[in-house]
Amino acid sequence: MNLHTSFDLPICLAVEEDAFFHSDEIIQQYIPEIIGQKTIVISEEFLIGIYSEKINDISRDFGNAEIVAMKEASFDEAVAIAKKVCVEDVKVIIGIGGGRVLDTAKYAAHISKAIYICMPTSLSNDSLASPFAVLETYGKARKTIECNIPTAIIVDTNMIINAPEGQTLSGIGDTIAKHTALYDWKLSARKTNTRVNDFAYALSRMSYDSVYHCDEKNMKSRVFIRILSRALVMGGLAMEIAGSSRPCSGSEHLFAHAIEEYYPEVKISHGMAVALGSIPACIFQGQSPDGLLSFFRTYGLDVSPAAYGITKDMFADMWEKARTVRTGRITILDEIKHDRVQLDEIYSRMAEGK
Repeated sequence: MNLHTSFDLPICLAVEEDAFFHSDEIIQQYIPEIIGQKTIVISEEFLIGIYSEKINDISRDFGNAEIVAMKEASFDEAVAIAKKVCVEDVKVIIGIGGGRVLDTAKYAAHISKAIYICMPTSLSNDSLASPFAVLETYGKARKTIECNIPTAIIVDTNMIINAPEGQTLSGIGDTIAKHTALYDWKLSARKTNTRVNDFAYALSRMSYDSVYHCDEKNMKSRVFIRILSRALVMGGLAMEIAGSSRPCSGSEHLFAHAIEEYYPEVKISHGMAVALGSIPACIFQGQSPDGLLSFFRTYGLDVSPAAYGITKDMFADMWEKARTVRTGRITILDEIKHDRVQLDEIYSRMAEGK
C-alpha cells in the first residue's frame, strides 16, 4: 500500500521591500532556468494604469514580456489566455493583481502547463497560494475549480502598505475564519468516519495563530505584512496538502457563498464576509466569540451586518441558504436547527460589536 501523499509546494516565497523592482533577481536565485523563457504578464487595465512603472519594469526584466489586460475573472477568460499561451509558445505567466487576476492567471497556467509566478498587489484572501481558482462560469455564477499552486510567490511589502486598507482587512478576515473552519473539518471527519490530515490541520492552525496572536497591531507595518503574507500562503499550502479546501473553509464560508450567490448586490469582500460568518459559526459550534470580536475591534474590522447593508431578515435568510450552497459539505449547520430568535440575537450582538 502506498502511504505517500503527493502534493506540490512553491519553489519560492519572497516577502521583501521593493520586491517587484528586482523580481528577476529573485527568480534568478530560485529558478534560473526560466529567465529568458517567453513570458506574459497578466493584470487588469486599471492596475496597469496605477502601477505602470512597476509593471513595465517587470515586463522589461522578463524579456519585454507582453502585458495582457484581462477583462473578467472568468473560466472563459482563463481558457482564452491559456490558448494564447499554448499557440504562442509562452512558457511563463506572471499574474499581478488581487484575487481576481491571480485566480484567472493561476487557472490559465494550470490549463496551459505554464510556470506561474504570483505577484499580489493586495493581501485580500488566501487565493495567492491555494490549489483552487474561483471563476465566473455562466453569467455571474462562480465556481471553485481545482488547479496547480504557483511556482513562485513574490510579495512587495511597499505594494501592500499602499493597498486600500479594506483589502488587508479582508485578508485578515479570511485568515481568522480558519478558527471555525477547523472545528467544522473535525466535525465532518467524525460524521463521515474519515481522517483529518494532521499536517494540513497544523499548518492552517499556525496560519490562524500567527495573525490572531500577533504582537504587531499596525496593519501598515512590514512586520505585520510579512506575518499576514506567510499566514495566507500557509492556508493555501494546507489546502494543497489536504487535497481540499476543508482546512480553511467551513460554515463561515458557506455564509459568504450564500451572500455571493443570492445577494450579489451586497458590497462586501470575500474575506469580510467570512469574518462576519465566523462570529455566528463560533456560537453555533458552542465556542465563545469574545476573542474574535475583541480581535476584530483591535484592527477596526466592522462586524456589524448593517454596515454592509444586511438587514435582520437578510441575515437570517443568508444563514438558511448557507445550508444548501455546497451540498455534501458537512458543517455545524447540519447539526443545528434554524433558529430565527437566536439569529436575531446574534445580529444585535454583532451590531454592538460585543
